[in-house]
Amino acid sequence: MVVTNREAINNEEEKSPIIEKVVRISRISKVVKGGRHLRFNAVVVVGDGEGNVGIGMGKAAAVPDAVKKASFSARKEIGPVILDDSTIPHEIIATFGSSTVMLKPAKIGTGIIAGGAVRAVVELAGIRDVVTKARGSTNPVNTVKATLRALQSLRNVNLTLEERRSFNNKDIK
Repeated sequence: MVVTNREAINNEEEKSPIIEKVVRISRISKVVKGGRHLRFNAVVVVGDGEGNVGIGMGKAAAVPDAVKKASFSARKEIGPVILDDSTIPHEIIATFGSSTVMLKPAKIGTGIIAGGAVRAVVELAGIRDVVTKARGSTNPVNTVKATLRALQSLRNVNLTLEERRSFNNKDIK
């Protein structure tokens, strides 16, 4: 049986239930001698809803092509996020550019309290209960990157304590 490249891609997509959300599409116009040259910029967030999320950006002459490029880029950048049941293990603040994002764990049933750009990243990461606040610039590109930076810098409290104890015990012996 010969499997074509298209069939392999379709089979791969069926195995991995990766969801994608378009966060922002921008129209960019460059004025040239012959008139305006239009291009499009897209920011896409992808995730499986089980602790893996990534973001990507793409530029093209047409919107579908820009989204496709951004999705492909985001799938390459997908990475794990540490979760504590349906929330995050601890409060964290992260910045990217002039955007600052604060994430706080919430009780079960609270839901996602977040704005558009932060909500997309948090939902696709699989977090169901969290309180967030975006400060400074609310540019969706920088806000998404700050949120991803915050999620990637989360640590499991129990594992960190064990590492510190084992490190201290090595010094004592």
